[in-house]
Amino acid sequence: MSVPLSLEVEDLVKHFPVRGGLLQRRRGVVRAVDGVSFSIARGETLGLVGESGCGKTTLSRMVLKLIEPTSGRIRLGGIDVTGLSPRAMWEHRRRVQIVFQDPYSSLNPRLSAGTIVGEPLENFRLATGREKDRRVADLFIRVGLRPESMQRYAHEFSGGQRQRLGIAKALSVNPDLIVADEPVSALDVSVRAQVLNLMITLQEELKLAYLFVSHDLAIVRHVSHRIAVMYLGRIVELADKRALFANPLHPYTEALLAAAPVPDPARRRAKRIILAGDVPSPMRPPSGCRFHTRCPYAEPACRVTDPPLLDVAPGHQVACLMRPAGGGVRPVARSNGSRDRFL
Repeated sequence: MSVPLSLEVEDLVKHFPVRGGLLQRRRGVVRAVDGVSFSIARGETLGLVGESGCGKTTLSRMVLKLIEPTSGRIRLGGIDVTGLSPRAMWEHRRRVQIVFQDPYSSLNPRLSAGTIVGEPLENFRLATGREKDRRVADLFIRVGLRPESMQRYAHEFSGGQRQRLGIAKALSVNPDLIVADEPVSALDVSVRAQVLNLMITLQEELKLAYLFVSHDLAIVRHVSHRIAVMYLGRIVELADKRALFANPLHPYTEALLAAAPVPDPARRRAKRIILAGDVPSPMRPPSGCRFHTRCPYAEPACRVTDPPLLDVAPGHQVACLMRPAGGGVRPVARSNGSRDRFL
């Protein structure tokens, strides 16, 4: 029996026009996201990683319908929401929520914590009055906060507690999908583990789907079931997290993993891969493979042919001419989908 999909993204594109001059004529486009496809099943976490400027945040904002895609399809629970008007989209907006990067600036300092968490319940007409207060108190308990703190304001909470408020607010309307955009990067290291473990526990209880956007490979490795690696607006590798870390097949993924710090001083780290040059401009991406200008294994064909994202092993997709489907690929260890909690 197949697991129902919470999100399906098909060939999603977002180009931002660049204008200049006295008449503000169009001089080009920024190809922020340029043909991305993936899906997230119910109860699954897809980690999205890549360098700054690769298109991660733009992609997550399109999933949330905060910005409109140039082309492509977005389906929430099997319903195509790509072309819906803002008024029609309101009925589906409850199904996808966000946990912001900064837990302080995302909370209204003039409202009490209970009002902040209960606001979506009123907006979507799910509960009012005493029923709303009861549900908010239950949410506080669920995320590890005391119901007595409902009358406090955002500045009276610590950073970790503020992020718990953000999670409670996202959970209040029973969403199918939560987009977590760098949800712990603004927190102290000592409380990151608590927030991440809370998100994992809530996912297991409520069968939530997460799109987890981060640049921290260690965090993504612990919270994700699958990982998508983005480079210059495209996904270059998508695989189960254990297969990706054990056997990265794209040169860019290899470089990212080699650059990650090793916390165990007794463990010998892999050879560092130094990428040549800078990331090309998304206004003028290279012809052929977008990574060929920095790739240590580039061949003449890479400058001409743009490789599609193809299956090279069960559940493992790579966009690289050096990794043809069905040949020359080392076998990878499959995962049972479990994750480890931070201690």
